[in-house]
Amino acid sequence: MYNSDTPTRAELPTSAQLLKSTAIAIVSAAAILVAVVLPAEYGIDPTGAGGLLGLAEMGDIKTQLADEAESDRLRDAQNAVPAPATLQQGSSLLDRILSEFLVGTAHAQEARTDEMSVMLAPGEGAEIKLVMVKGAQANYSWTANGAVVNFDTHGDGGGQNISYEKGRGVGEDEGVLEAAFDGNHGWFWRNRTDADVTVTLRTSGAYTDIKRMM
Repeated sequence: MYNSDTPTRAELPTSAQLLKSTAIAIVSAAAILVAVVLPAEYGIDPTGAGGLLGLAEMGDIKTQLADEAESDRLRDAQNAVPAPATLQQGSSLLDRILSEFLVGTAHAQEARTDEMSVMLAPGEGAEIKLVMVKGAQANYSWTANGAVVNFDTHGDGGGQNISYEKGRGVGEDEGVLEAAFDGNHGWFWRNRTDADVTVTLRTSGAYTDIKRMM
């Protein structure tokens, strides 16, 4: 069966041509890295191309949220609620009964409602947490009263940390917060505008306390 002609040596690329193609590929990759990847992912824009393409702002947003999340994680670690004492081996039945009792008690607290407001100066952040047991739920709604803020809904406790939702330039949010584990669960807001912003939070559900974190 005849498929195709075998290329002659003259038709194959020379070493110089291969080196030239490789060099062009390396230069192109470096240009994409500097002009697209660095501005879009890290807000680094040495050429200014990222600003023209609108990528630098995207990178700034990602970097800003990452910095705020890390700052919040460190603060949560300092204020973490100690894990409850572990029951002795062989008490799994008692442990299960106690866990069901705690969760049942938490869900029985549906009548609790609270409202808190915090005023944020430009650049200032604030955090409000609910004390909840694993599986407990709380309805919430918050508003920046006509302005916008950056926010991070998260939890910590017993050496555990979790981020439920993040946003930038948001005016309000609402939903149901379900605790992934025993501990503090709530919201961190930061005002990135040039004017004071008042955030008002309303909650109702299965939590034992609500507090503004320092």
